[in-house]
Amino acid sequence: MAGRKKKRTNAGTVSIGVFVLLFLVVMAVQIYRVKQKNDTYTERMNELQAQYEGETERASEIDDLEEYMKSDDYIEDTAKSKLGLAYDNQIIFKETDGD
Repeated sequence: MAGRKKKRTNAGTVSIGVFVLLFLVVMAVQIYRVKQKNDTYTERMNELQAQYEGETERASEIDDLEEYMKSDDYIEDTAKSKLGLAYDNQIIFKETDGD
């Protein structure tokens, strides 16, 4: 009977070893997948950060343009360029074609 008990112990040890090995393989695969997802999310985060910075800069430019459009300088520039208006004491010279 002593021989029979020894076989069960070896079989139990082997099955525990196989289970642990299988568990390690599954965990390694899961770690690899999580690392890939993390890399994808990091890349996406960097893209979004760059896009955010671009949009922030654009918003700043729009704010600056809005302030300029509220100024007297904008009104004067528009009156001169689009309407051809000038102050009474200004003389406007126009270029002629070389023809």
